[in-house]
Amino acid sequence: MGQLSERSAGAAWEHLRRVPVWLPPALLTVAVTLTGLGSAQLWRDELATWSAATRSPGDLARLAGTIDAATGPYYLLMHVWTRVVGDSTIALRVPAVLAMTVAAGLLAVLGARLVDRRGGLFAGLLFAVLPGTSRYGQEARPYALATMLAVLATVLLVTALRRPSWARWAGYAAAVAALGLIHLIALTVLAAHALVVLIAWWRGPAAAGIATPAHVDAERDRRVWRWLVAVVPVALLAGPLLVKARTQQSRQLNWVHLARLDDLTALPGGVAQSSVVGGLLVGVAALGAARLGRRALLPVSAVLLPVLLLFAAGTVVPLWVPRYLVFVVPFACLVAGAALAAVAAPAALVVVVLAGLLGLPDQAALRRTHEWPRSAPVDYAGAARVIADGQRTGDAVVYSPRHSWLFLDLGIEYHLDDPPRDVLVTEDEVRRGDLWAAECSEPASCLAGTTRVWLVVSGRHAEPLAAVPDAKGDALRTDFTVTQVWQRPGLTVALLTSRPDR
Repeated sequence: MGQLSERSAGAAWEHLRRVPVWLPPALLTVAVTLTGLGSAQLWRDELATWSAATRSPGDLARLAGTIDAATGPYYLLMHVWTRVVGDSTIALRVPAVLAMTVAAGLLAVLGARLVDRRGGLFAGLLFAVLPGTSRYGQEARPYALATMLAVLATVLLVTALRRPSWARWAGYAAAVAALGLIHLIALTVLAAHALVVLIAWWRGPAAAGIATPAHVDAERDRRVWRWLVAVVPVALLAGPLLVKARTQQSRQLNWVHLARLDDLTALPGGVAQSSVVGGLLVGVAALGAARLGRRALLPVSAVLLPVLLLFAAGTVVPLWVPRYLVFVVPFACLVAGAALAAVAAPAALVVVVLAGLLGLPDQAALRRTHEWPRSAPVDYAGAARVIADGQRTGDAVVYSPRHSWLFLDLGIEYHLDDPPRDVLVTEDEVRRGDLWAAECSEPASCLAGTTRVWLVVSGRHAEPLAAVPDAKGDALRTDFTVTQVWQRPGLTVALLTSRPDR
């Protein structure tokens, strides 16, 4: 019976060898990421994407000049996408699904070139089942695209080093330029690329862990120069973005704190979206690095150098956000795949399945909400339904707070075809070239003549009027009374009617 099982496993593996190495990881990734794609409603960051993507290119340019230059190219891409396929929750997230699917396939190809076919296959399969792959593959943000482009650029680098030609270096240059436009911080992977190129120039490709034909050694003196020429486009394109983004940092990242040492220990769980699965990945990757030896140089440096560079910068400037480093996860999976390739295929598949099973609670949780912590969801759709069910002609709406990263107004407007008049707005976010609208400096005057107001407040409040501060709260408390209150996760909705003696 044991021999029969071994024969069956061997026959299955031989059959699998005839399938392109990228296909199983890509199919598994698209299946996992499409599952429950529209279950969690858009969260605050995705609402910003929706707001930006539905603006004209001119309005996007004004937005980039005010607050979000670093994400501007991604917003322009999503503008084109939404013009074609619409702005439903699923439509907004499909580009991320496609990007993670391609990333998984490219990872398998990279693993096959740097390790072997088995290593590439198991790396791709492991990547597919990580909760983080689903989390960022189901989000209308640039992280999945950055992950795909980081892996693509690395595949093209290996190709150019193995078989140098200007055409191959041009492909690498295009991928790196696109990476910089999509996600500036992902350009830290170039530190790993530079290290490999320098070692390949100094001691030959074999010393950098890249096998090449013998005649390629004649290209040694040209590698550094060709690589430097290849990164010129990204400097020209991403450089101005970086300069502009630096001036916007105080607004864009005012919620980020300086990095601390314990942030490093929490990183695996953060990027894998599961502490248990992140720990398993680190452990298996450590075994893989020991097995690979010098072949581990590229993937290990593609993990460690971006992490260390961002951490070092984050101790001085508030930049440390774990999801900014999602693009390093495939390289960790590649090293882990090398460890799995060293054991029998059934045992390797057991580890992949184990990672998938350990991540199931987090997979289920992220399909309920993308908010963090997941125990504190914000139900924009539920609040919008309350308003839609009771709305009358002439009704107004007021949000508190207005200038918040919760984007209360965007969340309600996204779910309502005909939202109430935003009575306090004097200039909307599109005309301002911002993510937030400007409000009336004299709320009492702007509220004059309004008889019914829908008040949307963040948090849970038994007395929502008491939660509205400053002149806006004073005007509402003076002229209106609470008729009814609804509690929804993360939000309170109240219907206010004008006082009879007003």
